[in-house]
Amino acid sequence: MNVFEKTFALSASGMDAQTARLRTVGENIANSDTPGYRRKLVTFQTAYAPMSPDDPQLVKKGSTIVSSKPLDERYDPYHPLADEKGVVQGSNVSLMTELADASEAGRTYEANLNMFQTARRMYSSILDLIRR
Repeated sequence: MNVFEKTFALSASGMDAQTARLRTVGENIANSDTPGYRRKLVTFQTAYAPMSPDDPQLVKKGSTIVSSKPLDERYDPYHPLADEKGVVQGSNVSLMTELADASEAGRTYEANLNMFQTARRMYSSILDLIRR
């Protein structure tokens, strides 16, 4: 595997991981008003152990963790999901946190995309030099 193939593989694995993260953030935002919904978090792990020190450590989506943060509670005795005390449990999703996570994942995706495009341009330039 040459250096360009390694770069392409590394940046593609980073883009795949951030896509999974953005998908989970989107799910959290969509369910932020769902009673009893718990925020989900994505973990990452290395895709394989490199054979040599020169091989990149690719990243992939790991397990999805459900947040243990307590659910928001509000008093609404007339709500159909209220318990015997009149308390309704909301979700534990903070829109500000989700927007910050989405922004970070988007920027990380862009950084991986820029790395991919730069390596592609360099590879193309080398091929052009070889053809001359």
